[in-house]
Amino acid sequence: MNAAPHFQRIALIGFGLIGGSIARGARAQGLVSEIVTTARSEKTRARVAELGIVDRVVATNAEAVRDADLVILCIPVGACGPVAAEIAPYLKKGAIVSDVGSVKGAIVRDMGPHIPDGVHFVPAHPVAGTEHSGPDSGFAELFINRWCILTPPEGTDAGAVNRLREFWAALGAKVEIMTPDHHDLVLAITSHLPHLIAYTIVGTADELAQVTSSEVIKFSAGGFRDFTRIAASDPTMWRDVFLSNKDAVLEMLGTFNEDLSKLTRAIRRGDGEALFEHFTRTRAIRRGIVEIGQDSAAPDFGRPHANLEKKAE
Repeated sequence: MNAAPHFQRIALIGFGLIGGSIARGARAQGLVSEIVTTARSEKTRARVAELGIVDRVVATNAEAVRDADLVILCIPVGACGPVAAEIAPYLKKGAIVSDVGSVKGAIVRDMGPHIPDGVHFVPAHPVAGTEHSGPDSGFAELFINRWCILTPPEGTDAGAVNRLREFWAALGAKVEIMTPDHHDLVLAITSHLPHLIAYTIVGTADELAQVTSSEVIKFSAGGFRDFTRIAASDPTMWRDVFLSNKDAVLEMLGTFNEDLSKLTRAIRRGDGEALFEHFTRTRAIRRGIVEIGQDSAAPDFGRPHANLEKKAE
């Protein structure tokens, strides 16, 4: 594991799965001297204080970012622009401001204009998560062997980018740098479209008059069970993702509909050869994902996670 950088103070705005996992991982690795956080809900703030993971829980975003060396917005994409405008006057000169949103073009457009001179803006997307949310859902091992994509705007200070890269690497992530637009196109097919399909399939099952809801739940096989997992993801987050990345999602959805039409014709015509060829090709892709360590071949009934090793003293 890379030598860990040391931030005197980090501020986490929002404390759900990702924010909570960052806090737990940073604490476990000794990456920070002080962790300050806030959340929109008073109930969430009270729960974070009870958990004892951070040093301070404050009531406002402005108070959270004051004197912070690293500020990470762990909130839905649609809220990032207004929050960036809110915290701008309180940001410390030389601080790094980042986020964890799964759309990056909109983040650069919405947050960038509010970041003051002398503050480094390095958007990020840790490609990791579960279907769970809330302050109790995080765990330090979430980012191990998962990708974190950084999308710094042109002209961003290289030292700030490298420092954030090392921070994510110390949390266990593999770090890649790409442009915001390329990120959004890649994630549209690897993440956003699969979630849209999952939401659709679960919704279709719910609307079937010939099959009761209890039968859908009782007889859910592996395929439907896996779809329901990602369909249980945070509705606010995914609403914002689809609205913020609509061009790339619509492009991928158009391609998907074309491919679905080909399969529909093959089934209608009894073209087993076409179906077999398609399934063979896609099976190889799945095996490739397992081979590079981005998933396990084991059945997904709550897979164990790797341990985050304590850094050397």
